[in-house]
Amino acid sequence: MNKIGIFCIISITLLAVVLTACATTQSEKKTAEGTYDGELNILMLSDAGRNGSYDQRLIGEWMGVYADELGPEFVISCGDLFHYEGIQSTRDPLLWSNFESIYSHGELQCPWYGVLGNHEYRGNTQAMMDYTEVSRRWNMPDRYYTFSVPLDDEVADSERVRFVFIDTTPLIGKYRAEQAKYPDVQLVDPDTEVRWIDSVLCASNEKWKIVVGHHPMYTYDEKDDCEQEDMRARLEEIFRRNSVDAYFCGHIHTFQHIRTGQDSIDYVVNTSASKQRAPQRGPLTQYAGENSGFGLLSFDEGTMHYTLVNSRGEREYEIERRK
Repeated sequence: MNKIGIFCIISITLLAVVLTACATTQSEKKTAEGTYDGELNILMLSDAGRNGSYDQRLIGEWMGVYADELGPEFVISCGDLFHYEGIQSTRDPLLWSNFESIYSHGELQCPWYGVLGNHEYRGNTQAMMDYTEVSRRWNMPDRYYTFSVPLDDEVADSERVRFVFIDTTPLIGKYRAEQAKYPDVQLVDPDTEVRWIDSVLCASNEKWKIVVGHHPMYTYDEKDDCEQEDMRARLEEIFRRNSVDAYFCGHIHTFQHIRTGQDSIDYVVNTSASKQRAPQRGPLTQYAGENSGFGLLSFDEGTMHYTLVNSRGEREYEIERRK
């Protein structure tokens, strides 16, 4: 067979794979029916980058099914989209194998907003931001950043949602102590970042205040306790004083919903979108799940609604806040 024939076969095969991946069956559509559908809908994932292995590709397909049902405004990545060593440049093949080829559904071609995880810090973190200028959907304008979203074109400023995306790895001492492994953490002054977080939240007059990072402030897991202790020492008082509604993160590869009883903040670890671990539970646990999956975050004028969707496409757990 000549080269033209081989090329045609390969092209047809690739097209068939893409069409199969993007197709939504009637049974899948039925699974997603009845999902909470707000004025503002967002998909959220964390710890996904496994080149499609484990449950990553399956979860990417379910994300497409739910996106087809809800029409999300954007997608949030809570970090570690690129295991294990981050990316090296805006031409790194991992950008295709971990991101572009996995989340290929048409409704997932909306804007994506991400934060850096500890695995991204093993690579070239600047390339993550530079990819904003290459991709038509990836958005990471800085290491930490913020924006406000209206729930409706006609609502007042007080009916908007303030999103604050933070860079957590430089806030944790153990990463700063390993300069050879995480050299880019030295590019961030943690005190400057914390002052910025406080100033943004303090100035916010939006009804909803949502913070997104990678490392948890509260969780039960086998990770080093020092990670959570450093996070709480720097941010807990700021979150409480500025009436943050929810903090969404990843890192531990399980789903956990925690409320401390000392404030009204929902602390949500948004499970893993590829390889999950067995969860642990403690006295502050509202719910813990072992399934991989992703989150759906929706807002109406007086409601915030979060749904955990597992790798079987099932709506496993829901959180609702009203004000």
